[in-house]
Amino acid sequence: MEIILLERVEKLGQIGDVVKVKPGFARNYLLPQKKALRATKANLAVFEKQRVQIEANNLELKAEAEKVAGRMNDVQIVVIRQAGDSGQLYGSVSARDIAESLTTDGYSVDRSQVAIEHPIKTLGLEKVRLRLHPEVSVTVTVNVARSAEEAEMQRARGGMVSASLLEDEEEAAEAAAAAEAGRIATEAEDVDTEGEAA
Repeated sequence: MEIILLERVEKLGQIGDVVKVKPGFARNYLLPQKKALRATKANLAVFEKQRVQIEANNLELKAEAEKVAGRMNDVQIVVIRQAGDSGQLYGSVSARDIAESLTTDGYSVDRSQVAIEHPIKTLGLEKVRLRLHPEVSVTVTVNVARSAEEAEMQRARGGMVSASLLEDEEEAAEAAAAAEAGRIATEAEDVDTEGEAA
């Protein structure tokens, strides 16, 4: 089936291109989403009359998307999920979860704009591309962790934090606290012995 593209479609063409696609792709996606028209003589004439308006609207939307993309540079969102010791999630993080997290952080993103090939099923940092406009995309980092503390550690380390590393750090923190308590107790004893000697 031949169609006229009304907007840029990735791996297909630019505005105004007449391309041949499978009938199902045109009927089920391109035509209902108003991304294309059937390539008939009447539609070609209508498109040529409206071409300037369509291209102007596209430039306007692209400019808005570029503004939003500029604000979203180096955005990192945190998604808290339960996971096993190996880092495998009990469930997954989908495009909907990412869109909701971004919306909560103040960015207006629809789940259809999240270009994720497969759901995220492990802890760690994952780069995800957002298509804000057919010609504008931005990459955000999704930090999947079991807790806010683990998310902060992953961000600092630049990757997944293993359960044993978390336990080692907790043990180190406990040891440091015990050492501090011992130092304070020793100083208190020194003060007591100085007081007795005087």
